[in-house]
Amino acid sequence: MSDIKEFSPAKRRMYMLLSEYWIVLVFLLIYGIFIILEPLCFSLPFLSSTLNYMTEILILGVGVMFVVITAGIDLSIGPVEGAVGVGAALTMRSLVPVVGVPLAITAGVIVGILMGMVIGLLNGLIVTKMKLAPFIATLGMSVILTGSGYIFNNGLEVVGLPKVLARLGNMQFFGFIGTTTIVAWTVWLIFGIILKHTRFGVITYAYGSNPESTARAGINVDRHLIKVFMISSTLAALSGVLLIFRFNTGSPIAGANVTLYAIASCIIGGTSVLGGRGKMIGTLIGAAIISILVTGLVMLGVQTYWQQVATGLIIIFSVYADQLRQRNAFM
Repeated sequence: MSDIKEFSPAKRRMYMLLSEYWIVLVFLLIYGIFIILEPLCFSLPFLSSTLNYMTEILILGVGVMFVVITAGIDLSIGPVEGAVGVGAALTMRSLVPVVGVPLAITAGVIVGILMGMVIGLLNGLIVTKMKLAPFIATLGMSVILTGSGYIFNNGLEVVGLPKVLARLGNMQFFGFIGTTTIVAWTVWLIFGIILKHTRFGVITYAYGSNPESTARAGINVDRHLIKVFMISSTLAALSGVLLIFRFNTGSPIAGANVTLYAIASCIIGGTSVLGGRGKMIGTLIGAAIISILVTGLVMLGVQTYWQQVATGLIIIFSVYADQLRQRNAFM
């Protein structure tokens, strides 16, 4: 491979531009192929379905991105969804006869969010105080939460919830934008601002680049890492609550396969698995690519197994492209 320094200034600028925004071209290419194969992929119903599916991946991806930037990983986000969904739904159902529908729903949402915060706190404490690798800590937590999701309601879905939940969760604006989609994009915007324009974001990047230097700068890195894990789990809990609104049930299997997709959305979007680098716009595009792949393959009648194959190939290619980009950056 030619050294980037051998390129002319114009070619060098073009190379850097493509290396930074190639993911947008990948998204357009994939979507264009689906439109050619099935013109209905350009319809509003398909777009609405894709945005609804993207809601879950985007919220989880935003949260886990903070962890990945610190060179960590959070494998518990999917099980958080399931456990929180069951816990929040049980709270709502049990309180409806006591306090009425509005207060019961509010209480269920609060309980769900608090559950996420506590789980994130535990993950952070295990990593910082017990000195376990994030992979091991969150893997263990994911197993605990998976079991807990079944224990809460004897392995059954929580049904019999107020019908107003589904009405609120499936409202459509402009014919294709759902309520949960608006929530997801709002979360993306808020945490994008936090990551890019606040001291918290600066410390997150600094820790991922060099934990020792960050600690020597007077930053309480343990406290910061705990907050990062709390963000990841709290947003996973929010996603679990939104699933209750969408499907009017609390299911222990909710989020069973979404952990991979959420982490993939970050990696595909350019967040480095080595830490210290990543952009929120990249996670948005990564989530869009995965959502287009899933809904597009469903539209074409392709078996769901191929969705995972396609996602895995894109992850491998994305990490390889990231390594090439970093290698050339130091040449």
